[in-house]
Amino acid sequence: MRVAAIDCGTNSIRLLIADVDAGSAESGSGRLVDVERRLEIVRLGQGVDRTGRFAAEALARTFDACRRYATLIDSSGAEQVRFVATSATRDAANREEFMTGVRDLLGVEPEVISGEEEARLSFAGATRELAGRGFPTPHLVVDIGGGSTEFVLGGTGDLPTVAGPQAAISVDLGCVRLTERCLPSDPPADAEIAAARAEVDRQLDKAGLTVPFEEARTLVGLAGTVTTVAAMALDLSSYDPDRLHHARIPATAVHAACARLLAMDHDERRRLPYMHPGRVDVIGGGSLILDGIAARVAPFLDHAEVVVSEHDILDGIAWSCEGPEELIPCAF
Repeated sequence: MRVAAIDCGTNSIRLLIADVDAGSAESGSGRLVDVERRLEIVRLGQGVDRTGRFAAEALARTFDACRRYATLIDSSGAEQVRFVATSATRDAANREEFMTGVRDLLGVEPEVISGEEEARLSFAGATRELAGRGFPTPHLVVDIGGGSTEFVLGGTGDLPTVAGPQAAISVDLGCVRLTERCLPSDPPADAEIAAARAEVDRQLDKAGLTVPFEEARTLVGLAGTVTTVAAMALDLSSYDPDRLHHARIPATAVHAACARLLAMDHDERRRLPYMHPGRVDVIGGGSLILDGIAARVAPFLDHAEVVVSEHDILDGIAWSCEGPEELIPCAF
Protein backbone atom coordinates (compact mmCIF):
# COMPACT_ATOMS: atom_id res chain seq x y z
CA MET A 1 0.00 0.00 0.00
CA ARG A 2 1.28 3.49 -0.82
CA VAL A 3 1.10 5.90 2.11
CA ALA A 4 2.00 9.51 2.82
CA ALA A 5 3.31 10.57 6.24
CA ILE A 6 3.78 14.18 7.33
CA ASP A 7 5.65 15.19 10.47
CA CYS A 8 5.15 18.85 11.41
CA GLY A 9 7.48 19.86 14.20
CA THR A 10 8.75 23.05 15.77
CA ASN A 11 11.47 23.66 13.18
CA SER A 12 10.64 21.58 10.11
CA ILE A 13 7.83 19.92 8.21
CA ARG A 14 8.70 16.66 6.48
CA LEU A 15 6.98 14.37 4.01
CA LEU A 16 7.51 10.69 3.31
CA ILE A 17 5.64 8.94 0.51
CA ALA A 18 6.39 5.23 0.65
CA ASP A 19 5.18 1.79 -0.35
CA VAL A 20 4.57 -0.37 2.72
CA ASP A 21 5.35 -4.07 2.70
CA ALA A 22 4.09 -4.97 6.15
CA GLY A 23 5.68 -8.41 6.44
CA SER A 24 5.12 -10.05 9.80
CA ALA A 25 4.33 -7.94 12.85
CA GLU A 26 5.40 -10.83 15.11
CA SER A 27 8.91 -11.01 13.64
CA GLY A 28 9.37 -7.29 13.07
CA SER A 29 9.90 -7.90 9.35
CA GLY A 30 8.60 -5.80 6.50
CA ARG A 31 9.98 -2.75 4.80
CA LEU A 32 9.25 0.73 3.58
CA VAL A 33 10.23 1.56 0.03
CA ASP A 34 10.73 5.31 -0.31
CA VAL A 35 8.99 7.05 -3.18
CA GLU A 36 9.66 10.62 -2.01
CA ARG A 37 11.25 12.27 1.04
CA ARG A 38 11.07 16.01 1.51
CA LEU A 39 12.07 18.42 4.27
CA GLU A 40 11.36 22.13 4.57
CA ILE A 41 12.47 24.33 7.45
CA VAL A 42 9.42 26.46 8.27
CA ARG A 43 10.15 27.33 11.93
CA LEU A 44 6.50 26.91 12.91
CA GLY A 45 7.52 27.27 16.55
CA GLN A 46 9.06 30.71 16.06
CA GLY A 47 8.50 32.55 19.35
CA VAL A 48 5.96 30.04 20.69
CA ASP A 49 8.03 29.42 23.84
CA ARG A 50 7.79 33.17 24.61
CA THR A 51 4.33 34.13 23.31
CA GLY A 52 2.36 30.90 23.47
CA ARG A 53 1.04 31.55 19.94
CA PHE A 54 1.96 30.81 16.33
CA ALA A 55 3.31 33.86 14.52
CA ALA A 56 1.44 34.81 11.34
CA GLU A 57 4.60 34.53 9.22
CA ALA A 58 5.34 31.06 10.66
CA LEU A 59 1.86 29.86 9.72
CA ALA A 60 2.28 31.30 6.21
CA ARG A 61 5.57 29.43 5.71
CA THR A 62 4.02 26.20 6.93
CA PHE A 63 0.92 26.52 4.74
CA ASP A 64 3.12 27.18 1.69
CA ALA A 65 4.94 23.92 2.37
CA CYS A 66 1.61 22.10 2.82
CA ARG A 67 0.49 23.30 -0.62
CA ARG A 68 3.62 21.83 -2.21
CA TYR A 69 3.19 18.59 -0.28
CA ALA A 70 -0.47 18.34 -1.34
CA THR A 71 0.58 18.43 -4.99
CA LEU A 72 3.12 15.65 -4.45
CA ILE A 73 0.65 13.49 -2.53
CA ASP A 74 -2.10 13.93 -5.12
CA SER A 75 0.21 12.91 -7.95
CA SER A 76 1.64 9.93 -6.05
CA GLY A 77 -1.58 7.96 -5.68
CA ALA A 78 -1.16 7.53 -1.92
CA GLU A 79 -4.02 5.53 -0.40
CA GLN A 80 -3.54 6.66 3.21
CA VAL A 81 -2.31 10.00 4.56
CA ARG A 82 -1.43 10.78 8.17
CA PHE A 83 -0.45 14.28 9.34
CA VAL A 84 1.14 14.48 12.80
CA ALA A 85 1.94 17.71 14.65
CA THR A 86 4.18 17.74 17.69
CA SER A 87 5.73 20.05 20.30
CA ALA A 88 5.00 23.58 19.07
CA THR A 89 1.39 22.72 18.21
CA ARG A 90 0.82 21.23 21.65
CA ASP A 91 1.90 24.57 23.16
CA ALA A 92 0.17 27.11 20.86
CA ALA A 93 -3.03 28.84 21.99
CA ASN A 94 -4.10 29.50 18.38
CA ARG A 95 -3.48 26.00 17.13
CA GLU A 96 -7.01 25.76 15.68
CA GLU A 97 -5.99 28.32 13.05
CA PHE A 98 -3.14 26.00 12.10
CA MET A 99 -5.36 22.92 12.06
CA THR A 100 -8.00 24.60 9.89
CA GLY A 101 -5.35 25.60 7.37
CA VAL A 102 -4.00 22.05 7.18
CA ARG A 103 -7.49 20.59 6.68
CA ASP A 104 -8.21 23.04 3.88
CA LEU A 105 -4.93 22.42 2.08
CA LEU A 106 -4.46 18.66 2.52
CA GLY A 107 -7.97 17.37 3.15
CA VAL A 108 -6.80 15.39 6.17
CA GLU A 109 -7.39 15.82 9.88
CA PRO A 110 -4.12 16.89 11.57
CA GLU A 111 -3.34 14.98 14.75
CA VAL A 112 -1.74 16.85 17.64
CA ILE A 113 -0.08 13.93 19.36
CA SER A 114 1.21 13.69 22.91
CA GLY A 115 4.89 13.55 23.72
CA GLU A 116 4.49 9.89 24.61
CA GLU A 117 2.92 9.06 21.24
CA GLU A 118 5.67 11.05 19.52
CA ALA A 119 8.26 9.00 21.39
CA ARG A 120 6.58 5.73 20.47
CA LEU A 121 6.43 6.58 16.77
CA SER A 122 10.09 7.65 16.81
CA PHE A 123 11.03 4.33 18.40
CA ALA A 124 9.06 2.45 15.75
CA GLY A 125 10.73 4.27 12.89
CA ALA A 126 14.25 3.97 14.29
CA THR A 127 14.33 0.39 15.55
CA ARG A 128 12.27 -1.71 13.16
CA GLU A 129 15.30 -2.41 10.96
CA LEU A 130 17.89 -2.85 13.74
CA ALA A 131 17.08 -6.49 14.53
CA GLY A 132 19.99 -8.82 13.89
CA ARG A 133 22.45 -6.04 13.03
CA GLY A 134 24.64 -6.23 16.11
CA PHE A 135 23.24 -3.30 18.10
CA PRO A 136 22.86 -4.54 21.70
CA THR A 137 19.52 -4.04 23.44
CA PRO A 138 17.95 -2.30 25.22
CA HIS A 139 18.08 0.64 22.80
CA LEU A 140 17.73 4.20 24.07
CA VAL A 141 16.27 6.21 21.19
CA VAL A 142 16.57 10.00 21.49
CA ASP A 143 14.77 12.31 19.04
CA ILE A 144 16.01 15.90 19.33
CA GLY A 145 13.44 18.24 17.82
CA GLY A 146 12.95 21.98 17.76
CA GLY A 147 10.77 22.23 20.86
CA SER A 148 11.11 18.88 22.60
CA THR A 149 13.29 15.81 22.94
CA GLU A 150 11.88 12.30 23.23
CA PHE A 151 13.60 9.49 25.12
CA VAL A 152 12.44 5.90 24.56
CA LEU A 153 14.00 2.77 26.03
CA GLY A 154 13.08 -0.62 24.64
CA GLY A 155 14.02 -3.87 23.00
CA THR A 156 15.15 -7.22 24.30
CA GLY A 157 17.14 -9.93 22.60
CA ASP A 158 17.29 -9.66 18.82
CA LEU A 159 13.83 -8.22 18.16
CA PRO A 160 13.62 -4.64 19.48
CA THR A 161 10.35 -3.81 17.72
CA VAL A 162 8.51 -6.87 18.96
CA ALA A 163 9.47 -6.14 22.56
CA GLY A 164 8.35 -2.56 22.07
CA PRO A 165 9.21 0.47 24.18
CA GLN A 166 9.44 -0.11 27.91
CA ALA A 167 9.67 3.51 29.09
CA ALA A 168 9.31 6.86 27.37
CA ILE A 169 9.15 10.56 28.09
CA SER A 170 9.06 13.82 26.14
CA VAL A 171 10.65 16.89 27.74
CA ASP A 172 10.56 20.56 26.73
CA LEU A 173 14.11 20.62 25.41
CA GLY A 174 14.75 21.30 21.72
CA CYS A 175 17.21 23.18 19.54
CA VAL A 176 14.85 26.12 18.87
CA ARG A 177 13.55 26.34 22.44
CA LEU A 178 17.05 26.15 24.00
CA THR A 179 18.47 28.71 21.56
CA GLU A 180 15.64 31.19 22.18
CA ARG A 181 15.91 30.77 25.94
CA CYS A 182 19.65 30.66 26.51
CA LEU A 183 21.79 31.47 23.45
CA PRO A 184 20.98 34.96 22.11
CA SER A 185 24.55 35.87 21.09
CA ASP A 186 26.40 34.74 17.98
CA PRO A 187 28.62 32.99 18.81
CA PRO A 188 27.21 32.42 22.30
CA ALA A 189 29.06 33.78 25.32
CA ASP A 190 30.52 31.42 27.91
CA ALA A 191 27.85 32.40 30.44
CA GLU A 192 25.10 31.62 27.90
CA ILE A 193 26.61 28.20 27.17
CA ALA A 194 26.82 27.49 30.90
CA ALA A 195 23.16 28.42 31.32
CA ALA A 196 22.20 26.20 28.39
CA ARG A 197 24.16 23.25 29.79
CA ALA A 198 22.44 23.74 33.15
CA GLU A 199 19.04 23.63 31.43
CA VAL A 200 20.03 20.47 29.52
CA ASP A 201 21.14 18.84 32.78
CA ARG A 202 17.88 19.83 34.48
CA GLN A 203 15.80 18.28 31.71
CA LEU A 204 17.97 15.13 31.67
CA ASP A 205 17.44 14.77 35.42
CA LYS A 206 13.70 14.94 34.76
CA ALA A 207 13.85 12.42 31.90
CA GLY A 208 15.95 10.03 33.96
CA LEU A 209 13.21 9.72 36.57
CA THR A 210 11.01 7.99 33.97
CA VAL A 211 13.50 6.41 31.56
CA PRO A 212 16.29 4.43 33.28
CA PHE A 213 19.35 5.52 31.28
CA GLU A 214 21.49 2.99 33.11
CA GLU A 215 19.69 0.12 31.38
CA ALA A 216 20.61 1.31 27.86
CA ARG A 217 23.21 -0.60 25.87
CA THR A 218 22.90 1.25 22.52
CA LEU A 219 22.20 4.96 22.12
CA VAL A 220 20.34 5.76 18.87
CA GLY A 221 20.10 9.41 17.81
CA LEU A 222 17.48 10.82 15.43
CA ALA A 223 16.73 14.02 13.51
CA GLY A 224 18.64 16.93 12.01
CA THR A 225 20.73 17.92 15.00
CA VAL A 226 22.14 14.40 15.27
CA THR A 227 22.83 14.00 11.56
CA THR A 228 24.48 17.43 11.33
CA VAL A 229 26.77 16.81 14.31
CA ALA A 230 27.59 13.38 12.87
CA ALA A 231 28.40 14.91 9.47
CA MET A 232 30.86 17.25 11.20
CA ALA A 233 32.41 14.38 13.18
CA LEU A 234 32.83 12.40 9.94
CA ASP A 235 34.15 15.49 8.09
CA LEU A 236 31.77 14.95 5.18
CA SER A 237 32.18 17.05 2.06
CA SER A 238 28.38 17.15 1.61
CA TYR A 239 25.27 15.81 3.32
CA ASP A 240 25.31 12.06 2.62
CA PRO A 241 22.44 10.08 4.19
CA ASP A 242 23.94 6.75 3.14
CA ARG A 243 27.16 7.54 5.04
CA LEU A 244 25.24 8.81 8.03
CA HIS A 245 22.65 6.04 8.43
CA HIS A 246 23.84 3.73 11.21
CA ALA A 247 27.16 5.56 11.51
CA ARG A 248 28.74 5.13 14.95
CA ILE A 249 29.96 8.43 16.37
CA PRO A 250 32.07 8.24 19.57
CA ALA A 251 30.87 10.41 22.45
CA THR A 252 34.25 12.17 22.40
CA ALA A 253 33.66 13.14 18.74
CA VAL A 254 30.20 14.48 19.62
CA HIS A 255 31.78 16.65 22.32
CA ALA A 256 34.45 17.95 19.93
CA ALA A 257 31.88 18.79 17.24
CA CYS A 258 29.72 20.62 19.79
CA ALA A 259 32.70 22.74 20.89
CA ARG A 260 33.51 23.61 17.27
CA LEU A 261 29.93 24.61 16.46
CA LEU A 262 29.63 26.81 19.54
CA ALA A 263 32.85 28.64 18.63
CA MET A 264 31.66 29.46 15.10
CA ASP A 265 29.64 32.48 14.04
CA HIS A 266 26.65 32.39 11.71
CA ASP A 267 28.65 32.73 8.49
CA GLU A 268 31.11 30.01 9.47
CA ARG A 269 28.30 27.58 10.26
CA ARG A 270 26.47 28.51 7.06
CA ARG A 271 29.52 27.59 4.97
CA LEU A 272 29.70 24.04 6.32
CA PRO A 273 28.94 21.83 3.28
CA TYR A 274 26.46 19.59 5.11
CA MET A 275 24.58 22.35 6.97
CA HIS A 276 20.92 22.88 6.07
CA PRO A 277 20.26 26.64 5.91
CA GLY A 278 17.37 26.32 8.33
CA ARG A 279 19.59 24.83 11.04
CA VAL A 280 22.36 27.42 10.98
CA ASP A 281 21.05 29.50 13.87
CA VAL A 282 19.91 26.62 16.14
CA ILE A 283 22.55 23.90 15.64
CA GLY A 284 24.63 25.17 18.56
CA GLY A 285 21.73 24.61 20.93
CA GLY A 286 20.97 21.24 19.38
CA SER A 287 24.59 20.12 19.69
CA LEU A 288 24.57 21.02 23.39
CA ILE A 289 21.56 18.76 23.89
CA LEU A 290 23.20 15.85 22.08
CA ASP A 291 26.49 16.38 23.92
CA GLY A 292 24.69 16.38 27.26
CA ILE A 293 22.81 13.18 26.42
CA ALA A 294 25.94 11.40 25.17
CA ALA A 295 27.89 12.36 28.30
CA ARG A 296 25.06 11.26 30.60
CA VAL A 297 24.40 7.90 28.93
CA ALA A 298 27.85 6.85 27.65
CA PRO A 299 29.04 5.22 30.91
CA PHE A 300 26.26 2.64 30.66
CA LEU A 301 26.60 1.66 27.00
CA ASP A 302 28.39 -1.33 25.49
CA HIS A 303 30.15 1.25 23.28
CA ALA A 304 30.42 4.95 24.23
CA GLU A 305 28.92 6.19 20.97
CA VAL A 306 25.82 7.51 19.25
CA VAL A 307 24.34 5.34 16.49
CA VAL A 308 22.87 7.69 13.89
CA SER A 309 19.54 6.83 12.26
CA GLU A 310 18.12 8.52 9.19
CA HIS A 311 14.85 6.70 9.96
CA ASP A 312 12.75 8.27 12.68
CA ILE A 313 9.23 9.42 13.57
CA LEU A 314 8.42 9.97 9.88
CA ASP A 315 8.99 6.26 9.21
CA GLY A 316 6.99 5.39 12.33
CA ILE A 317 4.07 7.46 11.03
CA ALA A 318 4.29 5.68 7.67
CA TRP A 319 4.22 2.26 9.35
CA SER A 320 1.19 3.32 11.40
CA CYS A 321 -0.77 4.08 8.21
CA GLU A 322 -0.97 0.32 7.63
CA GLY A 323 -3.45 0.10 10.50
CA PRO A 324 -3.58 -0.24 14.27
CA GLU A 325 -2.35 -3.84 14.17
CA GLU A 326 0.98 -2.61 12.84
CA LEU A 327 1.59 -0.17 15.68
CA ILE A 328 4.25 -1.21 18.13
CA PRO A 329 2.71 -1.98 21.54
CA CYS A 330 3.44 0.46 24.37
CA ALA A 331 4.06 -0.25 28.01
CA PHE A 332 4.49 3.22 29.52
